[in-house]
Amino acid sequence: MSWKSIYNDRLVSGEIAVKHIKSGDRIVIGHAVGEPSHLIRNMVENKDDYKDVEIIHMVAMGDSEYVKPGMEDHFRHNALFVGGSTRDAVNAGRADFTPIFFYEIPSLFKKNLPVDVALVQVSKPDKHGYCSYGVSVDYTKPACESAKIVIAQVNEYMPRTLGDSFIHVSDMDYIVEYNEPLIELPPAKIGDIEKKIGEHCASLIEDGDTLQLGIGAIPDAVLQFLTHKKNLGIHSEMFSDGVVDLIERGVINNRNKSFMQDKSVVTFLMGSQKLYDFVDNNPSVEMRSVDFVNNPNIVMKNDNIVCINSCIQVDLMGQVVSDSIGLKQISGVGGQVDFIRGASMAKNGRSIIAMPSSIKGKISKIVPFIDEGASVTTSRNDVDYVVTEYGIANLKGRTLRERAEALIRIAHPKFREELTKEYKRRFNIN
Repeated sequence: MSWKSIYNDRLVSGEIAVKHIKSGDRIVIGHAVGEPSHLIRNMVENKDDYKDVEIIHMVAMGDSEYVKPGMEDHFRHNALFVGGSTRDAVNAGRADFTPIFFYEIPSLFKKNLPVDVALVQVSKPDKHGYCSYGVSVDYTKPACESAKIVIAQVNEYMPRTLGDSFIHVSDMDYIVEYNEPLIELPPAKIGDIEKKIGEHCASLIEDGDTLQLGIGAIPDAVLQFLTHKKNLGIHSEMFSDGVVDLIERGVINNRNKSFMQDKSVVTFLMGSQKLYDFVDNNPSVEMRSVDFVNNPNIVMKNDNIVCINSCIQVDLMGQVVSDSIGLKQISGVGGQVDFIRGASMAKNGRSIIAMPSSIKGKISKIVPFIDEGASVTTSRNDVDYVVTEYGIANLKGRTLRERAEALIRIAHPKFREELTKEYKRRFNIN
């Protein structure tokens, strides 16, 4: 049977497709801006047919109606990373959070959380019957490979990204054609503080380095200070519009990479339509699943890799809190530790924790003690550099006393006296 015949045989409406979800099923939804919005709406509209359906998702970018009050009998969300639309539900007890390193999620589906249904979004099939996972390969592809049922929204707006990013129509059980623009992220607002942090981070980046960056004002600010660099590379869990600008300028060309030369290696993408157009059929962008891209044993193959991540708090020992405020879960570990550990094993690898020194000058982000109930994301043993707008603290190989001194120097001036008082008490300094 030709792939076109298979495609047409499995083509149904969204309303019909979600009828194949059963009470008690575990559903994995495609990640971030790759989430199949149309299928999610259909599923929520069909809620009265479900009881105790578990929904696993990482960064939810849509409305996440399934976590709203009144949905408890129908859906139970299990967040692998708490996003803006699911945060209140997790902290109110209407949803759950499972701590997990990003690169380990595919193995979670094989060992601990078997998948009944994968709800995903893909590109239109090519002439051979292959659809691309587009902006979300990460755990989305492994979820489909583990799922009993795959329901795919085929969307002409989904870019056809290259690499290990394809699924054949014969591996989809129900195909729903529905075209709608992908979710876009507005550009982050970069203020004077972010610019100063970006400048400090850029001073630690050398010509020929390979970069891992996140999304937001600080990573975007770092990129602004790299325009004079040469032959930079990308091996990152994601990138956004700022990387596209540097590629078009020739600053990022992946020429000097020691691993997967000439390729920007990434597992998911988030940004504007400009980004989605750039990656469409672009052979210089290599999309792979997260158990490859974020695996520390793969990351370490990149000589001179520099990883830049952010956080909520750093204590005087160098312990990093990135995903909780006290007992309140606000995000997740994501790929921070994956890349920090990979960089520590790489030749000349470096990791940077970058953050404003305070929250609007009112709350210090460098603290004597982390908040009660907060979880340590990155251990003090793993940290290389901590950067604020006031400078750079190099913690690797430093004693606890030296770490405290270095961190106090880059704290907001308003809080240095308080931090120094604790430093003296702790180390018996008169």
